[in-house]
Amino acid sequence: MEYRKLGKTDMTVSALSFGASALGGVFGKADKSEGVKTVHAAIDNGINYIDVSPFYGDTVAETVLGEALKTVSRDKYFLATKAGRYANGYFNFTPEAIEKSLHESLSRLGVDYLDVFQLHDIEYQQAKHLDIVINESIPYLHELKAKGLIRYAGITSYPIEIFPKVIEKAEVDTLLCHSHYMLSDTSMLQLLPLAEKKSVGLIAASPLGMGLLTERGVADWFPATELDKQTVQKAAAFCRENGTTIETLALKFGCANPDIPTNLVSTSKSHRIVNNIKLIEEPLDLDLVRAVQEILAPIKDKDFDFANQCEQM
Repeated sequence: MEYRKLGKTDMTVSALSFGASALGGVFGKADKSEGVKTVHAAIDNGINYIDVSPFYGDTVAETVLGEALKTVSRDKYFLATKAGRYANGYFNFTPEAIEKSLHESLSRLGVDYLDVFQLHDIEYQQAKHLDIVINESIPYLHELKAKGLIRYAGITSYPIEIFPKVIEKAEVDTLLCHSHYMLSDTSMLQLLPLAEKKSVGLIAASPLGMGLLTERGVADWFPATELDKQTVQKAAAFCRENGTTIETLALKFGCANPDIPTNLVSTSKSHRIVNNIKLIEEPLDLDLVRAVQEILAPIKDKDFDFANQCEQM
């Protein structure tokens, strides 16, 4: 496993990190005991950064992760969770809500501090929360740092343009962006100059595009058109013709760039996380990457309207 420095933090994180959302059944039914095994397999095979949220499965993911971490030494992993977004379309970024959420998460996870505490999906509800995020939420995270309850403060969002709006006005240690560093979308690279200027650690998530870059395809809620899906399936067929799968190529690509310190992948199956770790240690076929990206050109850097989709659900 390759390890990389995460911004100005003292954390050197694994190139592949573990997203615990699947433990909460976000991508399908998850077995608790198998989920615990998956966490152990990830740590035992070199992953040292774990990301979760109370939103995933309405606290189920945190609960299962906490069960798994009971038997793992605290110095074996860096732990991140989030606040602000919760089940049933509820958002609350007030300091009071953040404090309550933090203590509930610490209890579920069975730890007394977090390495990273993040404000979750700050772009939702037409970005109406940005003022409070900048002027109240982030300053409060720094108070939590001073108390020793968290070590670093972060934000998460899907739209790229949200990050400069926040980072130029408030100090954060990390930013997490999903589905913007993968075979069909590398727009997260736009953030590199700002991240370097501010010494912010970049965390990518979902190199498979939340199921988009898979042969199985996306869930019903994913806001992709039939043409988008057909484009991906053409690329998937091309990968098969060249002796691999689009999932394998996408995973390798997502973890190969040293300018993106880590990329979160979620699964609730122990054999899958072990296989993923083995795959990213194999060389990346750059010629194949270029050929597949040509096929995916019709959806290059396409923004999908996740926020509006979820608000309508």
